[in-house]
Amino acid sequence: MIKNVHGNTVDHLGEAIVSGRYAPGASIPPEPMLCEELGVSRTVVREAVKSLVAKGLVSTGPKVGTRVLKDDHWNWFDPDVIVWKSKAGLTAEFLRDLQDLRRVVEPAAVRLAAERATPQDIAEIELAFAGMKRAVEEGGDYVTYDLRFHQGLLRACHNRMLGQMSKALSALLRTSFEISTTRKDGPKNSLPLHRAVLDAVIDHNPVKAEKAILVLIDGARGDIEEVLASRRRLPRLNTPAPLLKVAS
Repeated sequence: MIKNVHGNTVDHLGEAIVSGRYAPGASIPPEPMLCEELGVSRTVVREAVKSLVAKGLVSTGPKVGTRVLKDDHWNWFDPDVIVWKSKAGLTAEFLRDLQDLRRVVEPAAVRLAAERATPQDIAEIELAFAGMKRAVEEGGDYVTYDLRFHQGLLRACHNRMLGQMSKALSALLRTSFEISTTRKDGPKNSLPLHRAVLDAVIDHNPVKAEKAILVLIDGARGDIEEVLASRRRLPRLNTPAPLLKVAS
């Protein structure tokens, strides 16, 4: 998606903050300097700063200017923040925080999905699973369908807050899914685990669904720890998801 001048300015400043170019407690350059550096108007800079305030990256005040906040103030559920972090370099701490979050949220969400899923919800999750299976068998975009599968589970909870969380979690979950796809036969081996979750939801069996999703999440944790131990390059979310190739 092509961004406008405002979006590009937010990206430029956000990436600079998340990468550490502007350290916590430091002030970002004054408006005239940013206008000259970025070739934009003061209005664009001011609106960009408002966006960064909303994302928890900076605070503003009279006589103190615009100061960078520590990362514990940042909105880690904001997809832009996750993408900027990915471009700056994902850390082991970030990835482990992600796995902890999944283990807290998804089992409870899947229990609700097993209790509340409608035939339409199940049909949408089935379509996502079919896309995952097709990508494994014929090659293609596995990660996008994996995301749709988990987003479908969250929507099937019929809880507005969890529904909103599904949007915020997408960038976070994509990190985990991309790492899993780098493991040999990772997607192929995960298919029956996803099927077990879906079958439990179809059966409206919350206990079985919770157990199945925990197996899936713990497998993803193992994938991440293996990749971290190997020191392989971690995925960057500003590029398209990698496509699976058909095994020869």
